[in-house]
Amino acid sequence: MAYVISDACLSCGSCAGECPVGAISEGEGQFVIDADACIECGTCAAVCPASAISQG
Repeated sequence: MAYVISDACLSCGSCAGECPVGAISEGEGQFVIDADACIECGTCAAVCPASAISQG
């Protein structure tokens, strides 16, 4: 199951720079993960300072 970003997102961009497949982009108000591109590696969740990323 792909990872998702909750409303706790600070829009800092830490996760986007760490995603090995570029599945994370800046959305309206917070970053979003493309579920079809996500390889479920968990790298984004590990670097999120707000703990806003979890498996959906």
